[in-house]
Amino acid sequence: MKNFGIVFTLIVACFLVISMTTEASFMVEHSLGTVNITETPQTIVVFDYGVLDALDVLEVTIAGLPASNLPAFLSKFNSAEYVNVGTLFEPDFEKIYALKPDLIIISSRQAEQYDELSRIAPTLYMEIDNGNWWGSVQSNLRLLGQIFGKEAEVEDVLGRFQQRIDGIRERAEASGTKALILMANDGALSVYGAESRFGIIHQDLGFAPADQAIDDATHGQNVSFEYLVRINPEAIFVIDRAAVAGGSIGAQQVMSNPIVQMTKASQGGKIIYLHPHAWYVVSGGIRSTEIMLDDIDTFFQESRDTK
Repeated sequence: MKNFGIVFTLIVACFLVISMTTEASFMVEHSLGTVNITETPQTIVVFDYGVLDALDVLEVTIAGLPASNLPAFLSKFNSAEYVNVGTLFEPDFEKIYALKPDLIIISSRQAEQYDELSRIAPTLYMEIDNGNWWGSVQSNLRLLGQIFGKEAEVEDVLGRFQQRIDGIRERAEASGTKALILMANDGALSVYGAESRFGIIHQDLGFAPADQAIDDATHGQNVSFEYLVRINPEAIFVIDRAAVAGGSIGAQQVMSNPIVQMTKASQGGKIIYLHPHAWYVVSGGIRSTEIMLDDIDTFFQESRDTK
Protein backbone atom coordinates (compact mmCIF):
# COMPACT_ATOMS: atom_id res chain seq x y z
CA MET A 1 0.00 0.00 0.00
CA LYS A 2 2.88 2.32 0.82
CA ASN A 3 4.40 1.78 -2.63
CA PHE A 4 1.02 2.32 -4.24
CA GLY A 5 0.75 5.69 -2.45
CA ILE A 6 4.15 6.76 -3.75
CA VAL A 7 3.25 5.73 -7.30
CA PHE A 8 -0.09 7.53 -7.06
CA THR A 9 1.65 10.70 -5.84
CA LEU A 10 4.11 10.57 -8.74
CA ILE A 11 1.29 10.09 -11.24
CA VAL A 12 -0.57 13.11 -9.82
CA ALA A 13 2.62 15.19 -9.90
CA CYS A 14 3.27 14.30 -13.55
CA PHE A 15 -0.34 15.11 -14.41
CA LEU A 16 0.01 18.54 -12.81
CA VAL A 17 3.21 19.29 -14.75
CA ILE A 18 1.53 18.25 -18.02
CA SER A 19 -1.53 20.36 -17.15
CA MET A 20 0.61 23.39 -16.35
CA THR A 21 2.50 23.01 -19.62
CA THR A 22 -0.75 22.78 -21.53
CA GLU A 23 -2.17 25.80 -19.75
CA ALA A 24 1.02 27.75 -20.49
CA SER A 25 0.63 27.15 -24.25
CA PHE A 26 -0.71 30.16 -26.11
CA MET A 27 -0.75 31.73 -29.52
CA VAL A 28 0.75 35.19 -30.00
CA GLU A 29 -0.65 37.18 -32.92
CA HIS A 30 1.45 40.03 -34.26
CA SER A 31 1.28 42.22 -37.36
CA LEU A 32 3.48 39.87 -39.42
CA GLY A 33 2.01 36.53 -38.36
CA THR A 34 1.57 34.27 -35.35
CA VAL A 35 3.81 32.41 -32.93
CA ASN A 36 2.72 29.36 -30.97
CA ILE A 37 4.38 29.30 -27.53
CA THR A 38 4.17 25.74 -26.22
CA GLU A 39 6.84 25.99 -23.54
CA THR A 40 9.32 28.50 -22.17
CA PRO A 41 11.93 29.16 -24.89
CA GLN A 42 15.47 28.19 -23.89
CA THR A 43 17.59 29.24 -26.88
CA ILE A 44 16.69 32.78 -27.85
CA VAL A 45 17.97 35.12 -30.54
CA VAL A 46 17.10 38.79 -30.04
CA PHE A 47 17.39 41.53 -32.68
CA ASP A 48 15.73 44.34 -30.75
CA TYR A 49 17.91 46.09 -28.17
CA GLY A 50 14.90 47.22 -26.13
CA VAL A 51 13.80 43.59 -25.79
CA LEU A 52 17.40 42.59 -25.06
CA ASP A 53 17.54 45.19 -22.28
CA ALA A 54 14.25 43.95 -20.80
CA LEU A 55 15.23 40.27 -20.90
CA ASP A 56 18.57 41.06 -19.28
CA VAL A 57 16.88 42.85 -16.38
CA LEU A 58 14.39 39.98 -16.07
CA GLU A 59 17.35 37.54 -15.95
CA VAL A 60 16.37 35.68 -19.10
CA THR A 61 19.43 34.20 -20.82
CA ILE A 62 19.80 34.79 -24.55
CA ALA A 63 22.02 32.95 -27.02
CA GLY A 64 22.55 35.38 -29.89
CA LEU A 65 22.21 39.03 -30.88
CA PRO A 66 23.64 41.59 -33.31
CA ALA A 67 26.58 42.87 -31.27
CA SER A 68 27.35 46.07 -33.17
CA ASN A 69 26.74 49.51 -31.67
CA LEU A 70 25.74 48.26 -28.22
CA PRO A 71 25.31 51.00 -25.59
CA ALA A 72 27.44 50.90 -22.45
CA PHE A 73 24.63 49.48 -20.32
CA LEU A 74 24.41 46.45 -22.64
CA SER A 75 28.16 45.99 -23.12
CA LYS A 76 28.12 42.60 -21.34
CA PHE A 77 26.67 41.15 -24.55
CA ASN A 78 29.73 42.13 -26.55
CA SER A 79 31.58 38.96 -25.57
CA ALA A 80 32.27 35.47 -26.89
CA GLU A 81 29.61 34.11 -24.52
CA TYR A 82 26.97 35.33 -26.99
CA VAL A 83 26.86 34.55 -30.70
CA ASN A 84 27.04 37.62 -32.93
CA VAL A 85 24.23 37.00 -35.43
CA GLY A 86 24.84 39.87 -37.82
CA THR A 87 23.72 43.50 -37.67
CA LEU A 88 20.42 45.15 -36.86
CA PHE A 89 19.64 45.30 -40.58
CA GLU A 90 21.48 42.23 -41.92
CA PRO A 91 21.00 38.97 -39.98
CA ASP A 92 23.59 36.23 -40.38
CA PHE A 93 21.21 33.42 -41.27
CA GLU A 94 23.84 30.69 -41.11
CA LYS A 95 24.83 31.55 -37.55
CA ILE A 96 21.20 31.78 -36.49
CA TYR A 97 20.43 28.39 -38.05
CA ALA A 98 23.43 26.83 -36.30
CA LEU A 99 22.09 27.98 -32.92
CA LYS A 100 18.81 26.08 -33.47
CA PRO A 101 16.84 28.71 -31.53
CA ASP A 102 13.46 28.09 -29.93
CA LEU A 103 12.48 31.71 -30.52
CA ILE A 104 13.70 34.68 -32.55
CA ILE A 105 12.51 38.15 -31.53
CA ILE A 106 12.68 40.97 -34.06
CA SER A 107 11.36 44.51 -34.54
CA SER A 108 10.90 46.97 -37.41
CA ARG A 109 14.54 47.01 -38.53
CA GLN A 110 14.32 43.28 -39.38
CA ALA A 111 10.73 43.19 -40.66
CA GLU A 112 11.81 42.50 -44.25
CA GLN A 113 13.66 39.37 -43.11
CA TYR A 114 10.68 37.99 -41.17
CA ASP A 115 9.76 35.25 -43.66
CA GLU A 116 13.31 33.90 -43.92
CA LEU A 117 13.83 34.01 -40.15
CA SER A 118 10.50 32.24 -39.62
CA ARG A 119 11.77 29.34 -41.70
CA ILE A 120 14.58 28.90 -39.17
CA ALA A 121 12.53 29.15 -35.96
CA PRO A 122 9.33 30.67 -34.54
CA THR A 123 9.81 34.42 -34.97
CA LEU A 124 8.03 37.04 -32.86
CA TYR A 125 7.70 40.55 -34.26
CA MET A 126 7.43 43.19 -31.54
CA GLU A 127 6.80 46.82 -32.34
CA ILE A 128 6.00 50.09 -30.60
CA ASP A 129 3.04 52.18 -31.71
CA ASN A 130 4.29 55.77 -31.91
CA GLY A 131 0.80 57.01 -31.22
CA ASN A 132 0.69 55.04 -27.98
CA TRP A 133 4.31 54.63 -26.86
CA TRP A 134 3.77 53.84 -23.19
CA GLY A 135 0.79 51.60 -23.88
CA SER A 136 2.86 49.62 -26.39
CA VAL A 137 5.79 49.27 -24.00
CA GLN A 138 3.49 47.97 -21.27
CA SER A 139 1.95 45.43 -23.64
CA ASN A 140 5.35 44.28 -24.90
CA LEU A 141 6.82 43.86 -21.44
CA ARG A 142 3.74 41.98 -20.25
CA LEU A 143 4.03 39.65 -23.24
CA LEU A 144 7.68 38.95 -22.42
CA GLY A 145 6.63 38.30 -18.83
CA GLN A 146 4.04 35.81 -20.01
CA ILE A 147 6.40 34.01 -22.39
CA PHE A 148 9.21 33.66 -19.85
CA GLY A 149 7.23 33.28 -16.63
CA LYS A 150 8.21 36.72 -15.30
CA GLU A 151 4.76 38.24 -14.88
CA ALA A 152 5.26 39.39 -11.27
CA GLU A 153 8.61 41.01 -12.04
CA VAL A 154 7.15 42.86 -15.02
CA GLU A 155 4.20 44.19 -13.02
CA ASP A 156 6.58 45.47 -10.36
CA VAL A 157 8.61 47.33 -13.00
CA LEU A 158 5.53 48.76 -14.69
CA GLY A 159 4.09 49.93 -11.39
CA ARG A 160 7.27 51.85 -10.57
CA PHE A 161 7.39 53.40 -14.02
CA GLN A 162 3.73 54.43 -13.89
CA GLN A 163 4.31 56.28 -10.63
CA ARG A 164 7.24 58.15 -12.15
CA ILE A 165 5.33 58.96 -15.34
CA ASP A 166 2.34 60.27 -13.39
CA GLY A 167 4.62 62.42 -11.24
CA ILE A 168 6.45 63.92 -14.21
CA ARG A 169 3.19 64.55 -16.04
CA GLU A 170 1.69 66.37 -13.07
CA ARG A 171 4.71 68.69 -12.81
CA ALA A 172 4.97 69.24 -16.56
CA GLU A 173 1.31 70.13 -16.93
CA ALA A 174 1.50 72.45 -13.93
CA SER A 175 4.47 74.23 -15.51
CA GLY A 176 2.61 74.82 -18.78
CA THR A 177 5.90 74.43 -20.63
CA LYS A 178 5.79 74.33 -24.43
CA ALA A 179 8.48 71.92 -25.53
CA LEU A 180 10.13 70.85 -28.76
CA ILE A 181 11.74 67.45 -29.48
CA LEU A 182 14.77 67.92 -31.71
CA MET A 183 17.29 65.54 -33.26
CA ALA A 184 20.73 66.81 -34.18
CA ASN A 185 22.29 64.68 -36.92
CA ASP A 186 25.85 65.77 -37.69
CA GLY A 187 24.80 69.40 -38.08
CA ALA A 188 21.32 68.85 -39.54
CA LEU A 189 18.19 69.45 -37.45
CA SER A 190 14.85 67.63 -37.43
CA VAL A 191 11.90 67.91 -35.05
CA TYR A 192 9.38 65.34 -33.86
CA GLY A 193 5.74 65.73 -32.85
CA ALA A 194 3.33 64.10 -30.43
CA GLU A 195 2.69 61.07 -32.68
CA SER A 196 6.39 60.42 -33.33
CA ARG A 197 8.75 57.79 -31.96
CA PHE A 198 9.63 60.20 -29.15
CA GLY A 199 6.03 61.26 -28.54
CA ILE A 200 6.01 60.01 -24.94
CA ILE A 201 7.29 63.48 -24.00
CA HIS A 202 3.98 64.98 -25.12
CA GLN A 203 1.59 62.02 -24.85
CA ASP A 204 2.44 60.67 -21.42
CA LEU A 205 4.84 63.09 -19.75
CA GLY A 206 2.63 66.13 -20.16
CA PHE A 207 4.76 68.66 -22.04
CA ALA A 208 2.66 70.74 -24.44
CA PRO A 209 4.00 70.76 -28.04
CA ALA A 210 5.61 74.05 -29.04
CA ASP A 211 4.51 73.32 -32.61
CA GLN A 212 1.26 71.45 -33.24
CA ALA A 213 1.88 71.09 -36.98
CA ILE A 214 4.99 68.90 -37.11
CA ASP A 215 4.99 66.20 -39.77
CA ASP A 216 5.09 62.82 -38.02
CA ALA A 217 7.51 61.23 -40.48
CA THR A 218 9.72 58.39 -39.26
CA HIS A 219 12.85 60.48 -39.52
CA GLY A 220 11.28 63.71 -38.34
CA GLN A 221 10.70 67.02 -40.08
CA ASN A 222 13.78 68.88 -41.27
CA VAL A 223 14.02 72.42 -39.90
CA SER A 224 16.38 75.39 -39.84
CA PHE A 225 17.82 77.39 -36.95
CA GLU A 226 15.43 80.20 -37.88
CA TYR A 227 12.53 77.79 -37.29
CA LEU A 228 13.64 77.40 -33.68
CA VAL A 229 13.49 81.18 -33.15
CA ARG A 230 10.10 81.41 -34.85
CA ILE A 231 8.57 78.60 -32.76
CA ASN A 232 10.55 79.78 -29.70
CA PRO A 233 10.01 76.77 -27.41
CA GLU A 234 10.42 77.08 -23.66
CA ALA A 235 12.21 73.71 -23.56
CA ILE A 236 14.10 71.73 -26.18
CA PHE A 237 14.74 68.02 -25.69
CA VAL A 238 17.70 67.04 -27.88
CA ILE A 239 18.70 63.63 -29.24
CA ASP A 240 22.24 63.45 -30.63
CA ARG A 241 22.06 60.95 -33.51
CA ALA A 242 25.70 61.49 -34.38
CA ALA A 243 26.62 60.01 -30.99
CA VAL A 244 24.94 56.77 -32.09
CA ALA A 245 25.43 56.58 -35.84
CA GLY A 246 28.71 58.47 -36.07
CA GLY A 247 29.45 62.00 -37.19
CA SER A 248 31.83 64.89 -36.76
CA ILE A 249 29.45 67.44 -35.23
CA GLY A 250 27.93 66.70 -31.83
CA ALA A 251 24.56 68.02 -30.65
CA GLN A 252 26.01 70.44 -28.11
CA GLN A 253 28.20 71.98 -30.78
CA VAL A 254 25.16 72.35 -33.03
CA MET A 255 23.08 73.94 -30.27
CA SER A 256 25.79 76.46 -29.43
CA ASN A 257 24.67 78.38 -32.53
CA PRO A 258 23.93 82.07 -31.69
CA ILE A 259 20.47 81.75 -33.24
CA VAL A 260 19.58 78.89 -30.87
CA GLN A 261 20.73 81.04 -27.97
CA MET A 262 17.95 83.51 -28.82
CA THR A 263 15.26 80.99 -27.85
CA LYS A 264 13.44 80.93 -24.52
CA ALA A 265 14.73 77.39 -23.99
CA SER A 266 18.36 78.48 -24.20
CA GLN A 267 17.88 81.63 -22.18
CA GLY A 268 16.04 79.70 -19.48
CA GLY A 269 18.62 76.90 -19.36
CA LYS A 270 16.09 74.34 -20.60
CA ILE A 271 17.94 72.66 -23.43
CA ILE A 272 18.00 69.05 -22.23
CA TYR A 273 20.32 66.54 -23.90
CA LEU A 274 18.76 63.08 -23.88
CA HIS A 275 20.67 59.80 -23.68
CA PRO A 276 21.01 59.02 -27.42
CA HIS A 277 21.17 55.22 -27.16
CA ALA A 278 18.28 54.91 -24.71
CA TRP A 279 15.99 57.08 -26.83
CA TYR A 280 17.10 56.16 -30.33
CA VAL A 281 18.32 52.54 -30.22
CA VAL A 282 17.08 50.79 -27.04
CA SER A 283 13.62 52.33 -26.75
CA GLY A 284 11.11 50.10 -24.95
CA GLY A 285 13.52 48.35 -22.60
CA ILE A 286 13.59 48.51 -18.82
CA ARG A 287 16.92 50.18 -18.12
CA SER A 288 16.41 52.40 -21.16
CA THR A 289 12.98 53.56 -19.95
CA GLU A 290 14.44 54.37 -16.55
CA ILE A 291 17.19 56.39 -18.25
CA MET A 292 14.58 58.19 -20.36
CA LEU A 293 12.60 59.18 -17.28
CA ASP A 294 15.80 60.30 -15.56
CA ASP A 295 16.54 62.50 -18.58
CA ILE A 296 13.15 64.19 -18.41
CA ASP A 297 13.52 64.68 -14.67
CA THR A 298 16.51 66.94 -15.36
CA PHE A 299 14.05 69.52 -16.72
CA PHE A 300 12.83 70.12 -13.19
CA GLN A 301 16.31 70.66 -11.82
CA GLU A 302 18.03 74.01 -11.66
CA SER A 303 18.24 75.83 -14.99
CA ARG A 304 21.00 74.49 -17.16
CA ASP A 305 21.93 74.38 -20.85
CA THR A 306 23.90 71.13 -20.82
CA LYS A 307 23.19 67.66 -19.48
